[in-house]
Amino acid sequence: GIARELHDVVGHNISLINVQAGVALHVNEDLPEQARSALSAIKDASREALGELRSALDVLRQNGDPAPRRPSPGLGQLDDLVSAARAAGLEASIEVTGEAVALPSPVDVAAYRIVQEALTNVIRHAGASRVGIAVGYSGSAVTLEIDDDGQGVDGTPQAGSGHGSGIVGMRERAQALGGVLTAGPGPAGGF
Repeated sequence: GIARELHDVVGHNISLINVQAGVALHVNEDLPEQARSALSAIKDASREALGELRSALDVLRQNGDPAPRRPSPGLGQLDDLVSAARAAGLEASIEVTGEAVALPSPVDVAAYRIVQEALTNVIRHAGASRVGIAVGYSGSAVTLEIDDDGQGVDGTPQAGSGHGSGIVGMRERAQALGGVLTAGPGPAGGF
């Protein structure tokens, strides 16, 4: 619904703003104090905005959730997500296998949002330098695999953490459409 769309679109972009401000502060220790203050204010404001967005969306979910009125995104817009990941400093790639088929709209939107949330988690939590997105088509099924070379997590999301709630949200999206989602450390490291 609209609450989830707002969280995914606005939350993703605010997360990017927050991460970029943090990176700018970290790599530019010699910035003038006025610039450091501005970047710190951006970082703090974006973190607060994310918290307020989550609170507001919880209220929207409780009060009913009208359908969005604009066209929904889909896997055809993955290049935009990859561009944003690259702008955040990641080496990002997409690999498509099989013959692409037109997916039902709910599946296409869910697939896009799962990739978007996965990339947000990589940018915010993984400390990764590389992320790969594999999209596989087989008949009427689509498979997504997003992997990074970051430090990963222990596989047990912490309550209230952005990483944990992001995985829960991705899993709920997949399950709502009869799909499955697994997340955990990769066999060669990363997540």
